[in-house]
Amino acid sequence: MRVTQQHWTRSAGWSNGTAIDAAANLVWVFGGTDQLDTERFAELRSAYPHALLLGCSTAGEIIDTRVEDDTLVATAATFEHTRVRLVSARVDDPGASRPVGADLAAQLAAPDLAHVFVLSDGLHVNGTELAAGLRQSLPASVVVTGGLSGDGARFSRTLVIADAPPAEYMVVAVGFYGDRLRVGHGSLGGWDPFGPDRLITRAVGNVLFELDGQPALTLYKRYLGDHAAGLPASGLLFPLALRGEDGSETGLVRTILAVDEAAGSMTFAGDMPQGCHARLMKANFDRLVDGAIGAAEAAKLSADAQLAILISCVGRKLVLGQRIEEEVEGVRDVLGEQAVLAGFYSYGEISPYTATGRCELHNQTMTITTFAED
Repeated sequence: MRVTQQHWTRSAGWSNGTAIDAAANLVWVFGGTDQLDTERFAELRSAYPHALLLGCSTAGEIIDTRVEDDTLVATAATFEHTRVRLVSARVDDPGASRPVGADLAAQLAAPDLAHVFVLSDGLHVNGTELAAGLRQSLPASVVVTGGLSGDGARFSRTLVIADAPPAEYMVVAVGFYGDRLRVGHGSLGGWDPFGPDRLITRAVGNVLFELDGQPALTLYKRYLGDHAAGLPASGLLFPLALRGEDGSETGLVRTILAVDEAAGSMTFAGDMPQGCHARLMKANFDRLVDGAIGAAEAAKLSADAQLAILISCVGRKLVLGQRIEEEVEGVRDVLGEQAVLAGFYSYGEISPYTATGRCELHNQTMTITTFAED
């Protein structure tokens, strides 16, 4: 397996950190919403004529230990012993997320399927239902990782590349086949809960209407104080942790995508199950960085990783601010200098939850997928 990487900026164009490998068979492309256009796609298609291209818009791009904004990062992998296959679908309504996930997974299913990596529209897809659909059509032995595309803190439109020019409302999944590929994964957060648990008394899918019988948006604004004026973007600083109906920890965190003032509701990246409990969370700088390091520890392979795809929540980026590269540097320290690091800041992360091993939608985590070929 060979990995090469290129970086595009508006001022300098493409800068090849390593020579372009025209034999590459898979290229991850992460970039700012306005930078992912048909012209850049055509340039990548020309540079990698034999590769499947997948990618998405971001809230920040990761290249090595740097975090950039409004650039493009193309990371090309040339697998020597692994076959890759790409499938995609359009999701016009969040209610179709589960069947779309199930159909994509069914298309990829095969006896030698080793891993599935998925990227989704970040605003029009219910990530919880997408993950559930992927799970139902795959054996438990096949792990799914990936994330939801971003759009900075604008929440206007998100784009996905599915071996075609970037488009909204898309989900793309890549299957990796063969017994020579090793894949690791890890996902951790680092947020501290505060305030009382609140019962979710009315919710439909990923739209939350009531907590403890009160309008959810009104109650949430009361906690946020002055930060409420900046919703939905300021909601990234105060996610909600979910607990089961029996009060048990679920390990799942949810981030706001939109608010509806008239309905008093909040739309989240994943389901807010009625009957469960929710609790507000706030940032702890050191714990956020420790969470990224912990995710890297979990994703380590028995031998050195050759590539690591990092997907971290935009909320972490907003909180860490100028310290944002500390979490990427922590990952580098764990995985070593030989691993190529690439990734993006997202509206949601898809990875198994450690306690259950099930593929789930996460928010406010650093999720890492590592790859190496024997």
